[in-house]
Amino acid sequence: MLLLPWLGTLRQWHWISSALCLVGMLLFAITGITLNHAAQIESRPQIRQHQAHLPEALQRQLLEHQPQHGLPTALRDWLGDEVGAAILSGEAEWSDGELYIAASRPGGDAWLSLELDSGLLQYESTDRGWIAYFNDLHKGRHSGTAWSWFIDIFAVVCVIFSITGLLLLHRHAGGRPSTWPLVGLGLVLPLLLALLFIH
Repeated sequence: MLLLPWLGTLRQWHWISSALCLVGMLLFAITGITLNHAAQIESRPQIRQHQAHLPEALQRQLLEHQPQHGLPTALRDWLGDEVGAAILSGEAEWSDGELYIAASRPGGDAWLSLELDSGLLQYESTDRGWIAYFNDLHKGRHSGTAWSWFIDIFAVVCVIFSITGLLLLHRHAGGRPSTWPLVGLGLVLPLLLALLFIH
């Protein structure tokens, strides 16, 4: 009985939810295929390596007042100019006068190491390509809070799309005899595959 007020607007709920989740469904369907065949899809990571030395004045400053956490402004500015600001989003870890930062992102990652005594900076960035980027978005891997919220909201919209589609099928099933056999097949086929072939 609670559904009765909604029945008159089923089509509207269905087409609005389908419009909202269209691009997301395409993205997740295509990346579902690429994830399922990850072993067959060749990946050639692009690795960028960089070495540099701290300017002497900055090195002296840091040796005199060795940081225990975070990044002093002068060091942050120099690192940003030297290797780019993206790596600085990672957590700065200090240990015995050595700085280590690791930052992951969809489709790649990066790390840097800085020894204050020698002033040596080592940096490496790995880019695994667009397929890996979209695969990581599919999994929500290293994609941040905003994307995590998008996935949750998108999932809710897909549920609305599916339920309104099922209710529309129910409404028009009388004139389409194949409706419920097809719905049943959609339920039974994955269930049988899971029971018979997944161990």
